[in-house]
Amino acid sequence: MNPIIRHRLEEQGFCGLDDATLAEVGPWLRWSPVLCTFFMILGVAIQSPVVLWSLAATAFFGAFLPFHPFDLLYNYGVRHFTGTRPFPHNGPQRKFACGLAFAWLIATGWAFYMGASTLGFALGVPLILVAALVSTTHICIPSIIYNFLFRKQGPGSV
Repeated sequence: MNPIIRHRLEEQGFCGLDDATLAEVGPWLRWSPVLCTFFMILGVAIQSPVVLWSLAATAFFGAFLPFHPFDLLYNYGVRHFTGTRPFPHNGPQRKFACGLAFAWLIATGWAFYMGASTLGFALGVPLILVAALVSTTHICIPSIIYNFLFRKQGPGSV
């Protein structure tokens, strides 16, 4: 397991997992962020509050459940074709990221709903960039913010 990728995944709250588990599911932990990024791009491109608010609903559930709703597509479908184990539960960092995405998606959808396209794009493009970053590199800016604000620093901290 690449130590840089391990660190990035642990920053998202995937802690206490052995190298074999992280090596197997690590690449697939991009699954939900990739799907979210796709729907963000779609919603912003067509200026659709419905798409953005529907995605916000999945983010809302991701903030409170131990998994993102898109994880279910992987856990009960895709992984049976890939022969990989199910995803571990999301930690508080990833839940925080979902909560932040929920608020951001609601605001972006509202801007488009109100006809404020410039504001919608001003909100939507950075949201897409943040989602694309975690989708491609496992660097999750909201998780980094969570860790800065809420996690104790010192020995053993990530």
